[in-house]
Amino acid sequence: MKRKAVLWLSGAAALAAVSGTLVAQESLLPPGFDNPPAPSRPSAQRSPAPARSTAPRPVASTASAAAQPAASQGAASSSPASSSTAIPVVQPLPSGGEGPRIQGGMSDEALLNSIDPALLAKLIESARPKSDIPAAGQRSLARVGVLDQSDGGFPALSTHYLSGAFVEGVIGKMRGRFVSRWGHILTRRVLVSRLATPVGMNGADWAAMRAQLLLRMGEADAARATVQSVDSGDFTRGLEDAALASFVATADPVGLCPITALTASGRPGNDWDLVRAICSAFANEGSNAMSQLDRAMRQGKGSKIDILLAQKFAGAATNARRAVKIEWDDVDALTPWSIGLSFATGIEPPKPLQEKAGANYAVLASRAPMLPLKSRASAADVAAARGLVSAKAMIDLYSEIYAERDGAGGNDQPDDLSRRAETLRTAYVAKEQSERLEAIRSLWGDGTNPDRASAGLVLTSYAAARVLPGEGLADSAAPLISSMLTAGLDRNALKWAPFCAIGSEGWGLLVLANPGRSNRVGAEGLNAFGDDDDSEGSLRSQFLVAGLMGLERVDQAAARDFAGKFDVDLARQTRWTRAIEGAAASNNQALVALLAAFGMQGDRWDRMTPLHLYHIVSALHRVGLDAEARMIAAEAVSRV
Repeated sequence: MKRKAVLWLSGAAALAAVSGTLVAQESLLPPGFDNPPAPSRPSAQRSPAPARSTAPRPVASTASAAAQPAASQGAASSSPASSSTAIPVVQPLPSGGEGPRIQGGMSDEALLNSIDPALLAKLIESARPKSDIPAAGQRSLARVGVLDQSDGGFPALSTHYLSGAFVEGVIGKMRGRFVSRWGHILTRRVLVSRLATPVGMNGADWAAMRAQLLLRMGEADAARATVQSVDSGDFTRGLEDAALASFVATADPVGLCPITALTASGRPGNDWDLVRAICSAFANEGSNAMSQLDRAMRQGKGSKIDILLAQKFAGAATNARRAVKIEWDDVDALTPWSIGLSFATGIEPPKPLQEKAGANYAVLASRAPMLPLKSRASAADVAAARGLVSAKAMIDLYSEIYAERDGAGGNDQPDDLSRRAETLRTAYVAKEQSERLEAIRSLWGDGTNPDRASAGLVLTSYAAARVLPGEGLADSAAPLISSMLTAGLDRNALKWAPFCAIGSEGWGLLVLANPGRSNRVGAEGLNAFGDDDDSEGSLRSQFLVAGLMGLERVDQAAARDFAGKFDVDLARQTRWTRAIEGAAASNNQALVALLAAFGMQGDRWDRMTPLHLYHIVSALHRVGLDAEARMIAAEAVSRV
């Protein structure tokens, strides 16, 4: 018995020495892993547990750790049985012991299992930052747009106190087609201006509705710039949709990748799925991208041509060495996606599909730099007639066509566009004025194609300004003046004033376009103009008196008598007339421009009424937009 006691004491001493050596070293385990829970006491002796702290348990220091063996030794010396309970174990026996607890009494594992996985993913997503732009660099949503007032935009505060619902109703109901080329230019200018967000509207939605209208107008580049005036982290659903349409229309789906990684990461829809696959390809995940597109093709998510174009575009960023053949045989009509992705891959859709799409294709093709020059020139007539392409841009386009043919030696048989480029050069540089004038008339055409005729006036605007006025050219004065006014060359057009008889069409255009006219037109001029009017229903005369009254350049009594001959009632009131008059009375330029655009919707000038023209010109004139008012009034007279 003595021998056993000595062995037991020597073993306990050795165990104490070893344990002292171990606790003298700092634990390498995470906090809490080396501190097993103490055995539970009987429930009758258990005191209320203090609230558990959410902070991690600190690692025991050397001094506190060294004090633990002494306490355990004291407990062991008091009772041999208690020494067995002080020995650490890997997993405590389930004899009333409690695992980790949180407030409320539920274990951590049980809490995680009780949360809906979808809700947990949503919470994690909401905690993820939506933008990596520092706070000091983030743009405010109080003012949204591209063109500042100092750069020619509209005053920002002109929309500050407007009702968001009213503005949304005006912009949302515009189809994007205007009878006036200058009206289109005015509308584009107000939509891209940096304007204050109306009351009760989110700034991102304010940018979205303007971008959508710009897209309906065919202004894809302006729409994209408007979308990009808002930080990606502030996008709403409406702005995401506008971004998708504008980036695809400008043949740049990769520009959507920052948006799909932030606010639109979970957006459903076939187009968004294709965009995410493309972004994966350009993020060096080519195999994943192509498998997504293959899956979309098998499941029939979207049209076949859209997926094929996405595969071809994504394949440019991968090393898959995979050929994608684009087949148009089963395609009935072009969509915005098929147009934009075909441009992005350098492919032109077949001519029958282009013609079937009409203006929706032409307005995008005219600005696509990846297309051949002649393809862009073929579509430019529609864009120039509507106001998307300026006179200088048209001249530059045909100058490149001429230079391309001239650089090739001119050996090929010239096509229609090449001959038109040669004719335009003759209109500018021919030595004889008669030769230049003949070339100008040739570019105007015979009027059978309205878009081609309107584009011809735009194309020859600066050539017409080089023609010297004279008595022998009085018959050509009106179309020459009309051509100059398409580019805003009003002072050049005024050189023809001495050679335009009172009451002629050229005289009517000049009394409207003159920037400094102070004399009022009397009954003599109006009656002479009416007698010489050959337009259907004398619509040209009605537009003339409406424009002169709006610009305050006509004797009121003479105007009322002249309007009475055609049963024109310019005093009639409608909801729209009251709205635009109220905007003009408050000197609100942006609202006047938007309401003027609303009143100019249509495909042809014969859809415009003298009442609408009068209020549009009058409101623009009163708020200081006199140049636009004069050009719109003169355009109305020249286009009927």
